[in-house]
Amino acid sequence: MKILQFALFCAALIAQDGPADPLKNLSTYLLGPGVLITVQALDLEEIDGKQPIRIDLRGDIKLPLAGRVHAAGLTVEQLETAIVERLKAYLQQPTVTVGIAEFRSQPVSVLGAVGTPGVLQLQGRKTLFEILSMAGGLKAEAGNVVVITRQKEQGAIPLPNAKEDPTGRFDVAEVSVKSIMGGKNPQDNILVHPNDVISVPKAELVYVIGAVKKPGGFVLSERETISILEALSLAEGLDRVASPQTAKILRATDRSAQRTEIAVDVKKILTGKSNDLPMTANDILFIPTSASKNAAIRGMEAALQVGTGLAIYRR
Repeated sequence: MKILQFALFCAALIAQDGPADPLKNLSTYLLGPGVLITVQALDLEEIDGKQPIRIDLRGDIKLPLAGRVHAAGLTVEQLETAIVERLKAYLQQPTVTVGIAEFRSQPVSVLGAVGTPGVLQLQGRKTLFEILSMAGGLKAEAGNVVVITRQKEQGAIPLPNAKEDPTGRFDVAEVSVKSIMGGKNPQDNILVHPNDVISVPKAELVYVIGAVKKPGGFVLSERETISILEALSLAEGLDRVASPQTAKILRATDRSAQRTEIAVDVKKILTGKSNDLPMTANDILFIPTSASKNAAIRGMEAALQVGTGLAIYRR
């Protein structure tokens, strides 16, 4: 739910239309809603190219004889081919020319834990992986999902988990970072559309506190869980006064600010006598201090100081 709210908030901040941005390379420019085009069909007075046609919010244009033709997401050449196919019922060899009378920018916003977040101009067909690369790639603190938010008029997001937001204005879907970067599911590397918002939330953390050498929070990265031994390794191991057999995992619950305590015998896990356990986002692993070890070490330190003092006195 938090990821969905983050994606929708980002999408709401993006302007519906960017400034005019005439692109020189028409072979890769993708048509979209709002673009003003001219269409001329040779030997057809009904389609003479004199009256510009604006692509509607559904991405369609309406032509005499050809009827409604979907234009959004196509290049000029592809639209020409689509219209030719429609006109073959009236002409043996239709010749169609499509021109662009008024460009509109095709922004894609990439936000969150990427190298250079901001607005990119979509030129040609770009996949999700390519857009993330253009934005400087994922940062080390990036989470394990990428969120895609798309305006409804741009069409549905071709992912199984895509769903409509409560306002009905956007489709929202998530893609696993592993799926994109590892290339395990090529179908998840979808084509990006104009006005898409690509959000990369920061990763969740787990925490290790108490009698360890380096207490703190550690990033889950693309993983959803981390084992106790892995967390201890990131914390550089136990302190010499640690009491690992009385350790606890403090786990937050969704409905309360209080945490549930889960007793963990880290000593048995370290010696292989007990199974390692997974830690999930926001878990806290607490390693208590052993009172007896602490007292013994303090006693040894005091004895060492006394012995050093006597040696100096005798000299």
